[in-house]
Amino acid sequence: MNIELKHVIAFKSLIIKLIKNKSFHQFSLVLLLLFTNSCITQFIPDINEEKELLVVEGLITNEPVSNTINLSVSLPVGKMSETRPLSGCTVIISDDIGNNYSLNEKDIGAYVTDSVQFKGEIGRKYILKIILNKNNRTFNYQSYPVEMKPVPAIDSLFYEKMVIQEKFENFPGVDACQIYLNTHDPENKCRFFRWEYEETWILRLLWPVDNMKCWISDKSKSINIRNTSNIEQATISRYPINYISNATDRLRTKYSILVNQYSLNKEEYNYWEDLQNLTVQVGGLSDIIPFSIPSNLFCVENTNEKVLGYFSVSAKSSKRIFIEDNFAGIVDDYANCPSDTIPTDYPFYLPGFNVSIWALLIHKGSFTDAPYTILTERKGCADCTERGTTKKPDFWIDDK
Repeated sequence: MNIELKHVIAFKSLIIKLIKNKSFHQFSLVLLLLFTNSCITQFIPDINEEKELLVVEGLITNEPVSNTINLSVSLPVGKMSETRPLSGCTVIISDDIGNNYSLNEKDIGAYVTDSVQFKGEIGRKYILKIILNKNNRTFNYQSYPVEMKPVPAIDSLFYEKMVIQEKFENFPGVDACQIYLNTHDPENKCRFFRWEYEETWILRLLWPVDNMKCWISDKSKSINIRNTSNIEQATISRYPINYISNATDRLRTKYSILVNQYSLNKEEYNYWEDLQNLTVQVGGLSDIIPFSIPSNLFCVENTNEKVLGYFSVSAKSSKRIFIEDNFAGIVDDYANCPSDTIPTDYPFYLPGFNVSIWALLIHKGSFTDAPYTILTERKGCADCTERGTTKKPDFWIDDK
């Protein structure tokens, strides 16, 4: 039953009960509460902040690849989760020996370095400079100098099966997968770590359609950081980088994860830690709000103006593993695709064909059986490109 409908029925029952019992005092109280709750309006706190704030998201590494600095503008309080890309800015990266590198705007609000001209160097300090026009005035923003610290290699990346439900009799059980990493810095130069990952897996549909096999990719959305400054040796053992439950089809055929490890200074570690704390807040005026998290950027003309985001400078190391194993109880989103069968081998005339209905199987028939077509209303059941791509990634190792 609809939840709202259940509440209405319960409310009507309460009113009838109060009237029958002549509980007019309680009846009046219920009506008062009803009308009081119906007049709720959104409360926007009065905060002395600019209505629009510059948001900077960017990372440069020591790899010979293009680095991207994303610029956007936040919306007023009450819509802080929304931003709009900021185009037409001048963006420059400077180092501590006098070199300046201009970035080009590749997409709206996305400014990239030239991979031939620029590559970060360990030990160098970098400053991000941004020039933009606002209200017919020119404003200069820049970061504090950030040193690129060295990062060790990832020693190992491995997985272990996790039993969610034990198997018994005819029940095969339910498994999950926990992925760990080990790393250490024998020189203790890297004390603060951050990790991101990109996972890729094979999707195989159950029907012999044209696009039957695809590769799906997704990036990490959680914040993974670790501080080793309070221990004698910069050693990290069995860090749980990713947990894959049985509620996803990632482990059904073949799965790969690429983990990127970054070096941080103490200030940036604190920034990510504050963001991590923000993600677990329940919500309320006393909680951390985005513009309360310190940034390493400022406005030259007005140092009191808040800037959101962080200019990250990190050395990077990476490691990839493949998982091709049997996991019990893994969900199959395509095992129960809704379908219907019609007595024709030419469904192309049907209204909405390849728009709202798709063919899972077209059987041409023979002398002994009639032709038919099996249809579905879910495009993803008939075309794996609804979620992924049929192009095999360059890094992919062929199946066993």
